[in-house]
Amino acid sequence: MKLQDLLYGVAIKSLVGQPDIEVADLALDSRAVKNGTMFFAIKGTAVDGHQFIAQTAKAGAAAIICEEMPAEFTDLVTYVQVENSSVALGQVASNFYGNPSTKLKLIGITGTNGKTTIATLLFQLFRELGYNVGLISTVQNHINDNIIPSTHTTPNPIALNALLNDMVKAKCEYCFMEVSSHAVVQHRIEGLNFVGGIFSNITHDHLDFHKTFDSYLKAKKTFFDQLPKSTFALTNADDKNGMVMLQNTKASKKSYALKQMADFKAKVVENKFSGLHLDIDETEVFFKMVGSFNAYNLLAAYGTAILLDQDKLTVLTILSTLAGAEGRFDYTVAKSGVIGIVDYAHTPDAVQNVLSTIANIRKGTEQVITVLGCGGDRDKTKRPIMAQVACDWSDKVILTSDNPRTENPQEIIAEMEKGVSPTNQRKTLSIADRREAIKTACHLANPGDIILVAGKGHEKYQEINGVKHHFDDKEVLTEQLNQIN
Repeated sequence: MKLQDLLYGVAIKSLVGQPDIEVADLALDSRAVKNGTMFFAIKGTAVDGHQFIAQTAKAGAAAIICEEMPAEFTDLVTYVQVENSSVALGQVASNFYGNPSTKLKLIGITGTNGKTTIATLLFQLFRELGYNVGLISTVQNHINDNIIPSTHTTPNPIALNALLNDMVKAKCEYCFMEVSSHAVVQHRIEGLNFVGGIFSNITHDHLDFHKTFDSYLKAKKTFFDQLPKSTFALTNADDKNGMVMLQNTKASKKSYALKQMADFKAKVVENKFSGLHLDIDETEVFFKMVGSFNAYNLLAAYGTAILLDQDKLTVLTILSTLAGAEGRFDYTVAKSGVIGIVDYAHTPDAVQNVLSTIANIRKGTEQVITVLGCGGDRDKTKRPIMAQVACDWSDKVILTSDNPRTENPQEIIAEMEKGVSPTNQRKTLSIADRREAIKTACHLANPGDIILVAGKGHEKYQEINGVKHHFDDKEVLTEQLNQIN
């Protein structure tokens, strides 16, 4: 593709070389550069791509996008200086793949909790409605029934546009996509054409990256600020920052809620382990999913479907049959009668949501035993809060390792223990080995008791010092539950 065509819409500060050269592919990683590649020099959190400009020129780069021009230029390489290489990357990647987001209806879902469940529900719903559909999520990506492994909540712009292009080739009419706060700040969604955006909620998370809650809030809000007039913005009116998301958007403003007045309204009639009985817009429906947090997720999916001109009764009928995303309130009942639940809850609010749901359903005589860990190299401020929430809502708590990454698991647990009050210490154990922690929980349980294993959900690995070891919470929990007499 001609460089001048790829640069359509890019704000260029200066250009050295020929604008009509041919570009064969795009690369963020200098090691992937070969003859005909366009390389993007991006200033990352750990590495500055500008230090590889000379190396990529020698490797055969046809063009180099940069924010700062090098001291020396190489013949046959075109250098393009821009204000922000990350912004240019999104625009160029979209152009390179023929602007695939304009050839289907792309809906973005953002928020702290619920993104994956809402996106998955919408994907499953629209597949059942008979459409060709794409899904981009934390758990996995889909092109219709074809599963593509997921490495990030929101992929980089090159991978993202390549995936969207594959969806267009597969004749997908819709794509439901999680939009992380990191993706907004790092301009990974630059150049994409959304027809709508959904906000689930916002609570304490990712402060290791954003530093302050206000910055985190602004990152989420930026997604809605950028939506054009032709789109819709659907927000959770019950979240205290829900309406803040809509303050500056040009999109059509819509809301959903269980408590406030809203465009799409629901009421929880009954909440049991067998499912949710909801009254949605004056229609009573029984859903397979459990918990008031899932009432919000179902309502968001319902509201989105209606905004996309689908039939109300058909939508509710299909939603009533769906189970949501893997690793979200994923429960099993052992022969002994012990109930085991695996959930991806990895924020204080998510842990409280799951445990309050259990509290609302339990009969009152059974124990709630929670196994909880916190990830390494991530927001440290939430660790004691998560432990405190777990202790306040559980009869027994086992603090353990999650994905320690490069941190010492014992030090992570020590930070969690700071949130355990003196009165809660008697019901708290610390076991760094996650398998042993789950095994201990199962041995402490009596018939009818409820075990919650929180933090990893759908993940099939445990990351320790850069190595991912196979570890599946549900697999381990089920194995241990089956050994209870």
